[in-house]
Amino acid sequence: MITFYKNQNGLIQTETQENNSWINVVCPNKQETNFLLKELQIPEAFYSDIEDIDERPRIEFENGWYLIVLRIPFKSKDPKLPFNTAPLGLMFKDDVFVSLCFHQTDILSDFVLYTKRKKITIDNHFDLVLKLLLSSSIWFLKYLKQINQRIKSAEDNLEESIKNEELQALWQIEKCLVFFVTSLKGNDVLFRRIKNLKDHKDTFDPELLEDVEIELRQAEETTNIYSNILTGMMDAYASVISNNLNVIMKRLTSISIILMIPTLIASLYGMNVPNNLEENHFGFWIVLLISLLISISGVFLFKKKNLF
Repeated sequence: MITFYKNQNGLIQTETQENNSWINVVCPNKQETNFLLKELQIPEAFYSDIEDIDERPRIEFENGWYLIVLRIPFKSKDPKLPFNTAPLGLMFKDDVFVSLCFHQTDILSDFVLYTKRKKITIDNHFDLVLKLLLSSSIWFLKYLKQINQRIKSAEDNLEESIKNEELQALWQIEKCLVFFVTSLKGNDVLFRRIKNLKDHKDTFDPELLEDVEIELRQAEETTNIYSNILTGMMDAYASVISNNLNVIMKRLTSISIILMIPTLIASLYGMNVPNNLEENHFGFWIVLLISLLISISGVFLFKKKNLF
């Protein structure tokens, strides 16, 4: 899908391409791909790089075109990975600015609405890049809050009963946080490279640079905090499971020993040798009573040693 926006006290959608307009392309079809490659003459290598889900954040320059790839978060339809990140390609040359993403996200539409509501003016191409980078950092923080709620929910469920489903939910969240940490580090490196561009560093808005740096740092630190908390929680529950297993094994061993006592006594008196009880009419009950007394003594002994 292709959407055209013009800069007029915020981004306003237009029907056709205009001068100095932003061309937003999401999940392009064959016709839209031809428009990008043939009419706009975007380098095909740029298009292929953005199509790769694992493409890392970077900045390139080729045939007069700038390519800036940054990672943005999105909600995934995969239940095993509820949150993921995807590359967003920003390509611009002269008065043409194109954004390309192969995944549906809420970031770009929300950014457009925000510029309308605040009547934000885009000064130049790099100004739009920095604002989009700022918006992506804010969305990282939004999704981190949702991830934190999922962690609390899984923790509450684990307190009631430790099941594989709850542990798998924590493991899925941990994978999401790994993707977030990696993407935020890449975005941070990209931001520093843009910030230090010799030909453009004097044109950047200092306040915007500071805002981007603060949000990036906050998102990165928050992700690290949640990741460390989740890792500690997983280790703690692993210790709890191991401890519960040890308790169960001790109890089973104690029960096996107690049950072995009457078996041993019955085996000794059941041998085909004289034992002074073979002619006694109460021999069975005497053996049974001896077994019962020794077993009860064993139960009290194990309880005293906290083994039962």
